[in-house]
Amino acid sequence: MNGNCNGRGGTGCVESEYIRRHHTRNDLADHQCSSSLVKHIKAPVQLCLGFYSLWNLIGDEFLSLVFWFSQSFLKYFFDFQQVWSLVRRFDQPQKYKPFISRCVVLGNLEIGSLREVDVRSGLPATTSTERLELLDDDEHILSIRIVGGDHRLKNYSSVISLHPEIIDGRPGTLVIESFVVDVPDGNTKDETCYFVEALIKCNLKSLADVSEHLAVQDRTEPIDCM
Repeated sequence: MNGNCNGRGGTGCVESEYIRRHHTRNDLADHQCSSSLVKHIKAPVQLCLGFYSLWNLIGDEFLSLVFWFSQSFLKYFFDFQQVWSLVRRFDQPQKYKPFISRCVVLGNLEIGSLREVDVRSGLPATTSTERLELLDDDEHILSIRIVGGDHRLKNYSSVISLHPEIIDGRPGTLVIESFVVDVPDGNTKDETCYFVEALIKCNLKSLADVSEHLAVQDRTEPIDCM
């Protein structure tokens, strides 16, 4: 689904602001299509006891105030390793991407590194060569670009970013993934976007399933950071 500012509890506005900040594509050509998708993952992250207790006492109004006042304040309390540890693995995307059967990184793992990906049967592709464009462990942003392979996703690039949120009274993660790709000859923009969005939705659902399963296994009491 596309993030939009629907005014319901400010959630849509928060998503739209993240999309504007990290996913806006100003160089989109007429022969390309682009979209942003959002996924809410119920994967608890470590939370300091002082913040947890204060939030329980004051409630969602306190959380909303903190969130709007300073994103960096929330980042101090949240540990994204549960979800981010899966997303950041440029060398092992098959950990959560169901359509990838094998991945080999060529050379050292760094910005500009290439990976050769084997695609599972059932898709109109067999291989993909992808370059690591950005890996930001502080902002939790990963960007890749497809530079070759046996498929029709020409000039494909994507950005995925992670952000803290509260889901059902527990810490969770908001994931936003955007892409730009050329529209193949014989296809429309709507057809191309529909196909790519379907793939990303499957990947994000799998990311949620894996992360939430790990979260259930690792769930502990909040950690006192004093």
